Amino acid sequence: MLFPDHALDELEDALAGTTGLRIGSVDVDVDPLEFVRAAHDSASSAVFFGRPGGFEIGAIGSVWEAVVSSGDGRLRRLATQIPDLPGARFLLGYSFDAHGPTGAEWADYGPVKLVLPSAAVVREGSATRLVVAADGDSAGGVVPLLRSLRPAGLRRRRHAAVRSIESIPAPGEWMDSVEEAVAAIGRGSLEKVVLARSVVVASDVASDPFDLAVRLRSGYPGCFTYAWETDSGSFVGASPELLASVRGTGVVSEPLAGTTARGEGEDDDRALGEGLMASTKNRHEHRIVIDDIARRLAGLTAHLEIPSTPMLRRMTNIQHLSTRIRGVLLAGLGILDIVEALHPTPAVGGSPADEALATIGKLEMMDRGWYSGGIGWIGSGGDGDVAVALRCALLRGSTARLFAGAGVVAGSDAQSELEETRLKFGPMLSLLTEA
Repeated sequence: MLFPDHALDELEDALAGTTGLRIGSVDVDVDPLEFVRAAHDSASSAVFFGRPGGFEIGAIGSVWEAVVSSGDGRLRRLATQIPDLPGARFLLGYSFDAHGPTGAEWADYGPVKLVLPSAAVVREGSATRLVVAADGDSAGGVVPLLRSLRPAGLRRRRHAAVRSIESIPAPGEWMDSVEEAVAAIGRGSLEKVVLARSVVVASDVASDPFDLAVRLRSGYPGCFTYAWETDSGSFVGASPELLASVRGTGVVSEPLAGTTARGEGEDDDRALGEGLMASTKNRHEHRIVIDDIARRLAGLTAHLEIPSTPMLRRMTNIQHLSTRIRGVLLAGLGILDIVEALHPTPAVGGSPADEALATIGKLEMMDRGWYSGGIGWIGSGGDGDVAVALRCALLRGSTARLFAGAGVVAGSDAQSELEETRLKFGPMLSLLTEA
């Protein structure tokens, strides 16, 4: 059994005798990701989000979901709907475009989702709890389902016999768009724009999203691993970028802008990192992002701490310039206020925002969907973590659509930006195309 009977008996007792929307929880010793691996085949939906050593949640089903229209203010409008349920953890996902995805491949995702799962294993620091939400007279079928669960164990990996990889748009077309953006920057119409592209991997083998998540979490422990499975597909990735984290009155944002590869050896790796730190182009790109976030947070905080120099973030396959911004929130504000104010940052959109978004709409030739939107969790009190949805793939059957982008500024070289996107495709592409 995955959960001991005494823990589930305690949960049923806590939920019995009351009606309405309510929460019961109990201490357990179960990995949140292993819970989802064991349960997702029996659930209508399943989600994993988290970073090793920090907050992690694995969840199934839905007891309550917010209903909110698309457009400006969509995330802040969610805050007025969240029920006051101490101990509840809601799952949040939203699209890059405030008006939501338009492509059929993004069916079931929409402009924003906020879900209270039926059951979740939540790990915070050294504590791990099984949290069950109920509505009505009982906990319904979720506790019997929990009693039936067994550890998923290791699954034999199937390898594709047939596979194709297609770039959309073609690399040459995408580089033409980069050059057009550089020309627009030269005319003074904008300062930075992020252009994305996609790669579609089709094979005769469908990938399990949570098996991919296991390997992403292990291979990229400094990232936020996530997998959001619906009836029609799964959105999976490992993002290095924290849009916002709120605990009480404290807020943290860790934007990334400026990228290079890892080196072949220690000396090469150090030289590449030092080159990134010394790069005028990359430091300028990074400064655009930091200044913009500082301006947006200024009206929401009583105090901000912004280091004058970025640090080098070394991931498994890539290096970034990063700055950790800390602040003290004004009274009454929470994670949704911050996310609404920050999204999209120049790290995924550009600057000035309106001009950059118009350029993206003109040049990208694809629907980003939830790529470069956000994914994470929030509590009813306003705490939460939201990562920028990067390094990801949308899985539908045996087809996977991967997304990556590069920041274009004055002096950007189209070939170099193409190579940057190839680096960013690397983590997911390597998992999907292993022999």
